[in-house]
Amino acid sequence: MAQSSAATPILRIGSRGSPLALVQAREVQARLAAACGLDAERIEIKIIRTTGDVVQDRPLSAVGGKGLFTKEIEEALLSGVIDLAVHSSKDMTTVLPKGLVLSAFLRREDPRDAFISHKAKTLRDLPDGAVLGTASLRRAAMAKRLRPDLAIAPLRGNVETRLRKIEAGEADATLLAVAGLKRLGLLASATALLDVDEFVPAVGQGAIGIETRADDTKSRALLAKIDDANTATAVTAERAFLAVLDGSCRTPICGHARIDKDVVCFRGLIVKPDGSEAFEVFRNGPRAQAAALGADAGRELKARGGADFFAKD
Repeated sequence: MAQSSAATPILRIGSRGSPLALVQAREVQARLAAACGLDAERIEIKIIRTTGDVVQDRPLSAVGGKGLFTKEIEEALLSGVIDLAVHSSKDMTTVLPKGLVLSAFLRREDPRDAFISHKAKTLRDLPDGAVLGTASLRRAAMAKRLRPDLAIAPLRGNVETRLRKIEAGEADATLLAVAGLKRLGLLASATALLDVDEFVPAVGQGAIGIETRADDTKSRALLAKIDDANTATAVTAERAFLAVLDGSCRTPICGHARIDKDVVCFRGLIVKPDGSEAFEVFRNGPRAQAAALGADAGRELKARGGADFFAKD
């Protein structure tokens, strides 16, 4: 199903069909309509089911990684079925398909992770040997770094599904992005919010990215009206860091940049999946050098970690 108007759509947005994905697509739709003086109904939302939505019984790392949430949408973009693809930036592959670019970002929402449990107030307060439910190797590794005794169990599904599973006792706790909870009006479900300095977010976490065809100058010009420069700069640094490390869902990699006036403040971290070893890096520099800063940080950690540190697909 898709939202449409009797009038021919001016733009077609491709989105996953989960409640969170649709909230994000509608936000892009509304902002574009307002910025361009259009009726929102002239911007159509097409729901595209991805492999990541279909495969719910296995961890993503076991079936191909985060590209499973973008592949079919990007195919629709390349074929001209849609003009824009709206993504959670943290779900995007390190290297985009040829001919596609990230053209804009909405202003970043809170990048932190939320701790959710009916058994404890904080991650540190969980009972010995408690079960943390998560499908994220980053969250599992960061949690094990703080609490080596925790058992990790796979927990898949959209935000609402995972909250129901915790309510049903399928795990003692889970971790979810604060941004998603906020966008869905579910922040009250969070037991505690984890500071980014203790629990470094995923690259792109909290940022809605909008992808287009590189040669679609019309769509890119319209998106320039809603692009948030600080978010674009921060995510540029983070993705440059990730690209150097060749990160995938099989390697726990954390990266977060913030913009202080015209200075990029970047922090990166690589962690063994069991949390037993980690390397950290910091970079500060002018926003014009965001990509170079991120890449340089990635090279440092690649050298410090060594080839054996990184999991292979």
